[in-house]
Amino acid sequence: MYSFEDKLEQIDIALERKRSKWVLDAVTYVDYDDIKQIIMAHIYKKWHLWDQSKAVEPWLSRVVSNQFKNLLRNYYGNYVRPCLRCEFSNGGDGCSKTASSIQDSSCAEYKEWGQKKKAAYDIKLAVTMENHSHEMQSKQDGFLDLEEATSKLAKEMMPHLTPRHFRAFKMMFIQNCTEEEVAKFLGFKTNEKKRSAGYKQIKNLKKIFQEKAREIIREKDII
Repeated sequence: MYSFEDKLEQIDIALERKRSKWVLDAVTYVDYDDIKQIIMAHIYKKWHLWDQSKAVEPWLSRVVSNQFKNLLRNYYGNYVRPCLRCEFSNGGDGCSKTASSIQDSSCAEYKEWGQKKKAAYDIKLAVTMENHSHEMQSKQDGFLDLEEATSKLAKEMMPHLTPRHFRAFKMMFIQNCTEEEVAKFLGFKTNEKKRSAGYKQIKNLKKIFQEKAREIIREKDII
């Protein structure tokens, strides 16, 4: 039986092949590497659905294509500002319809979006300072107990990872072990000259761990 780690290189190749297929004109600042991390995490969670009596490439291609559609429809498209499709948009946060010349709640469509969808949009997409800086609310920084937050995060991560991956997660992000130490623990090797053992696998595992950690931090009272 092939593990997820055994096929990381093929997964990475499959995702890179699809890079040119990702088109999201409505939200131009979404980076494909972010999408890649999300899909990588999805493949990891659905790995048990691959029929290993068949080649992995067609299954990967189907999963990636389906995730593109789902992400475009549900993760982004349903929540973006109506201004991005509006004839009065001047680009950025400019608007030729409002008295302020910026996209604001004096527009009925924008106001409805702000009441019903903006909160979900801010959660699903990182808010940039470049556009709509007038909407950013200042928040007072509080005391952060880093040790307690780290302990909470590790506890929440545990059910989502295999014991082996959870140990690797702790080595990377809590015990500050080197990548070489983690690769040695996981048994990763490489045939490439001047490359550390398992450098690709470690890179992709880091992305998976970071994406899951972001999800948990957004949903749980970690910080």
